[in-house]
Amino acid sequence: MSGKMMAAVSAAVLLWAVPALADGELHIYNWGDYTNPKLIEKFEKQYNVKVTLDDYDSNETMLSKVRAGNSGYDIVVPSDYTVKIMIEEGLLEKTEPNAMPNGKNIDPRFLNIYWDDGRHYTVPWQFGTTAFSVNTDKFKGDINTLAILFNPPDELKGQINMLDDVNTVMHAAERYAGVPRCGADKANLKKINDILTAAKPSWKTFSYDTITKITSGDVIVSEQWNGASYRSRQKIPAIKYAYPKEGIEGWMDNVAVLKGAKNLENAKLFQDFVMAPENAALISEFAGYDNGIAGSHKFLPAEFANSPEISPPAGSPTPEFVPPCPPDVVEIYNKIWTNLRK
Repeated sequence: MSGKMMAAVSAAVLLWAVPALADGELHIYNWGDYTNPKLIEKFEKQYNVKVTLDDYDSNETMLSKVRAGNSGYDIVVPSDYTVKIMIEEGLLEKTEPNAMPNGKNIDPRFLNIYWDDGRHYTVPWQFGTTAFSVNTDKFKGDINTLAILFNPPDELKGQINMLDDVNTVMHAAERYAGVPRCGADKANLKKINDILTAAKPSWKTFSYDTITKITSGDVIVSEQWNGASYRSRQKIPAIKYAYPKEGIEGWMDNVAVLKGAKNLENAKLFQDFVMAPENAALISEFAGYDNGIAGSHKFLPAEFANSPEISPPAGSPTPEFVPPCPPDVVEIYNKIWTNLRK
């Protein structure tokens, strides 16, 4: 290594090694009911930064606001496929989290990933799977099949909540049908449309408020994320998370900094801050999902880390992380979805 390179590296290390005398503000836009107030309080105290937090209910809602410009936010927390879209559209700052002091804590499984290979833009926030949960006090049959959603037995008809999310529902139907995700084959897309149209009368609601839906007794079955299922089980022990034989969706939400962020340095500090294992544990403790930060489990109750929702039983399907669909497929998805939601 040349002296010039060594000097540059030393300067970079020194820059990160000395805590920044941060002050000012940080504006975060994250999913609702997903940010531990203790995490924000700790960051504010550590860096003398005033944090404001607003929430959204879908990647599409967040993306629409960011694309419109002048959102006023510094940090957003997009899911994997949305990260890829935002990088391609030039909406994110290249903050090089892999070179930050806590970048070494990124779980190796989540370093070279399709949405941000090498972690040049984003850091892990939470990851998990999307399937569904069943109140097994009210249904005693086999739950590990997507037939529960798409061809339910009579006792479950009218007792199902689906996520109000086009990609989640479409991909689940594709797994049930045994066809590829994001495929443009018209015969397969017609098959998906037919499955969804036939299943819709059996569904009671489309809602992201899955914990309330299933714990209130409004439904017996709800499409749900594994962490939400864990939180639901804390309220009703009979609620069980399914691992359908046809396959299961994997996802990861990531902390990203918006291009042109007004509070860029504070946003970078926040990225590094959440990669500290004890801080990542605060996120998991609140939201009920695993994170992509090595060493965080020792700061979490063993009951959480070893739970069936967080640590899948042996023989469970390997989660599938689905890249963004091609535009022509998205267009057809949206037509199917619009018709379904009438």
